[in-house]
Amino acid sequence: MHNVPKWEKFVRTIQELGKAKIIISGSSSKLLSGELSTILTGRHLDIYVFPLSFKEFLSFKNLEIKDKLAIISKRIEIKSFLREYLKFGGFPEVVLSKAKKQLLLTYFEDILTKDIINKYKIRKGQKLKSLARFYLTNIGKEITFNSIKKFLGISVDSIDLYSSYLEEANLLFFIKRFSSSFKEQEKAPRKIYSIDVGLANAIAFKLSKNFGYGMENIVGIELRKKEFLDPNLEIYYWKDYKQREVDFVIKEGLKIKQLIQVCYSLDDYNTKEREIKSLIKASEELKCNNLLIITWDEEDEVKQENKTIKIVPLWKWLLS
Repeated sequence: MHNVPKWEKFVRTIQELGKAKIIISGSSSKLLSGELSTILTGRHLDIYVFPLSFKEFLSFKNLEIKDKLAIISKRIEIKSFLREYLKFGGFPEVVLSKAKKQLLLTYFEDILTKDIINKYKIRKGQKLKSLARFYLTNIGKEITFNSIKKFLGISVDSIDLYSSYLEEANLLFFIKRFSSSFKEQEKAPRKIYSIDVGLANAIAFKLSKNFGYGMENIVGIELRKKEFLDPNLEIYYWKDYKQREVDFVIKEGLKIKQLIQVCYSLDDYNTKEREIKSLIKASEELKCNNLLIITWDEEDEVKQENKTIKIVPLWKWLLS
């Protein structure tokens, strides 16, 4: 229907005549935020539907979590399902399908071809696909358009345009580096996240080497959902000149609400020191004492330099 010329005018007419209540779905964010919103101003409510959350995923697996006691008593099953969720993501049909990887690859091709290449009449479709694959192979990493210009052999302007199409089509999203200077914020590298971790795994073929980044991606998706629901909420990452980094900075209004690190394990002394020192430095600079490290299965509370850092397993954080 979306490809039928002036279909949105027909929808408006039906709505104004009071003949029906209409629900319109589409994979592109621009469908509602752009052309449809213009003609249906004041007559529509936008609802963004993400892939299944982990709690919804467990419901699809017939594992009901009613309270905190159930979270503890069923932790072995929960962690087992979390590994599957981390590998294949939360697209409902994929969760129920036996041909999960093939279905994810089909989604990838359909999004690029139908929602971007055909829609915008892109002649260099292969370049767009190469950019999408590059992004999904580098989730959780910092990128600049200049840094991938030579790799793709296309201009920075084209990379900028293609990247906006990929984000509009809800294939991926970017998180900016936090800075009090708008100019510095716009110039700094951005971090890439897939809208679904299974989609990234199907394209990247790097699950075993990328477990920590997959966890980070899942946390990023959950925070992205909260950002959509709360207009006062903004999500960033933080990094200073010494390359100390915090994965997620949650800003609410004018205040920094929480700082979050994601790390598979803190067993290694150097890793633990790096994660904690980065949090403490960011805490001092951003004046935020709500500090959290999300791990695979560790739970603790660390007190250092008059700061308290909570350590929580990913499965528990997702179900809290």
